[in-house]
Amino acid sequence: MSDLLDAVLASCDANGSHPALSRWSSSGRRPRVETHTYAGLRTAIRSTAAGLQASGMQRGDRVLFSLRPGPDAVILALGIVLAGGTVVFADPGAGEALFRARAALAAPKWVAAESLLYLASTPLLRPIARRRGLELAPYARLVPDARHLYSGPWLPGVPRGATSIRDFSRGSSGDADEKSRMEQPAAARDSDEALIVFTSGTTEAPRAVVHTRGSLGAGLADVAAASVRAGQRVVTDQLMVGIPALIAGAHWIMPTPGLEPGASPEKYLGLLPDAEVLFTSAAALDAILRLLDTQPELAPTQLETLILGGAPVLRPLLERAFDRFPGASIRAVYGMTEILPVAIADGAEKLARPPGEGDYAGRLVPSVRARIEAGELVLAGPGMASGYLGEPPLIEVRTGDLARVDGDELVLLGRTKDMFIRGTQNVYPGLYEPVIAGIPGVREAVMTGVPDAIGDDRIVVLVVPAVDPPAAIDDRHPLARSVARALPGLIDAGVVPDAVFASPEFPRSGRSRKLDRRAIARQLSGEALRNSGETQ
Repeated sequence: MSDLLDAVLASCDANGSHPALSRWSSSGRRPRVETHTYAGLRTAIRSTAAGLQASGMQRGDRVLFSLRPGPDAVILALGIVLAGGTVVFADPGAGEALFRARAALAAPKWVAAESLLYLASTPLLRPIARRRGLELAPYARLVPDARHLYSGPWLPGVPRGATSIRDFSRGSSGDADEKSRMEQPAAARDSDEALIVFTSGTTEAPRAVVHTRGSLGAGLADVAAASVRAGQRVVTDQLMVGIPALIAGAHWIMPTPGLEPGASPEKYLGLLPDAEVLFTSAAALDAILRLLDTQPELAPTQLETLILGGAPVLRPLLERAFDRFPGASIRAVYGMTEILPVAIADGAEKLARPPGEGDYAGRLVPSVRARIEAGELVLAGPGMASGYLGEPPLIEVRTGDLARVDGDELVLLGRTKDMFIRGTQNVYPGLYEPVIAGIPGVREAVMTGVPDAIGDDRIVVLVVPAVDPPAAIDDRHPLARSVARALPGLIDAGVVPDAVFASPEFPRSGRSRKLDRRAIARQLSGEALRNSGETQ
């Protein structure tokens, strides 16, 4: 099993003066800024690890981590792991109650956040954030006795005694002891905890996946081997693709923090004139393609590889992508938080499959072991997480996906639950809901079947807007209409919904607050659905 930090640092040694990591702004013709060479990145990571250890970080310490993607965040995260700590990804947009519950479960000893987040979570500004739909926990007081790290300039709200992360990554020409610590950080094992990612759960029972240095090293090495080669310019803000780019010796280019290709495709495309590899979600690619239909001159001219992930990648989107980028290869990554990647599909091979035979997810990566039990895909391998936080170790992962394995080829057939029938077609919402949820402005999405007068099921999609939700279920809400317009180009024609509604929230049930699909179907079978048109 390969170690994450060993792989990254080995690449730094091998690629020395070559560019490793850059951040681009959203202005100017060639707005590349703050480029780190591999040699500089190696120094920054080791210096950060040494600084953290000198500040008291111990092996096994957890860091509540709330920095947006950027070079500072990458260097700090890798420095934490090198120092023996664990990065606990913490989304401040989860809401205060859930955020507090997650922090309590993780029991961090350190908090790392942007100075702006410390400021926004002060008593003076929290009400303003709340009025804008963001329930922030008070970062400065959330974890008693925590050590605090901040990025950006010092702002009011940053706790007294907090350390700027730039103080670590600048390095030092100090004494021999510090140089020794930089060369020999805490003794590490592949089994050392490295990353905690919260995936689901409620305030009463939050749930998080725990990865080790070894599981991350194995999984991300698979991504690197299948998708990136040395020297390529790789544009993404996702660590799970950017770190493999570093392992491969490529040049990872990060957009301005907060610049979302799905929400601002025209600004995002301005950053891609010489991108050779682009990673994006299916919904973001849809937004980019729609813009290029009207402004084809903005298309990147050197694109070699398009990597898609985060949701199933279906035939209509692939066909549009090949039409727009005929010279590029397309890779669709199938995986989950517990084990990433599982399989990688070549886009051309995916399109060559006859329709109706399931969703071809690609060839299993070499480190993954797959079997089928009662139709369900069950996975294991060195890239699998060690377990869920506070629960027994994982032996294997039950995916909930119905699948078929032919040699090393994986075909997804649906989900183990929630299937319904429209006409003669089985509809598995789990294949499409992640695609819908990835459309800009959608916080949550559900696809369900509602019986009509002759006993068939009509397909209805219900979305919760990220902002400005309606007071009641409404098919005239702007987001409902925009989702209805987007779906024909994103999902299979046979499952394009008959109606799309926006909702203020989804009904949930039980102590776990699980989504109540039966209640949703009952809601949608009422007067609102009968009064709607046959299509949007």
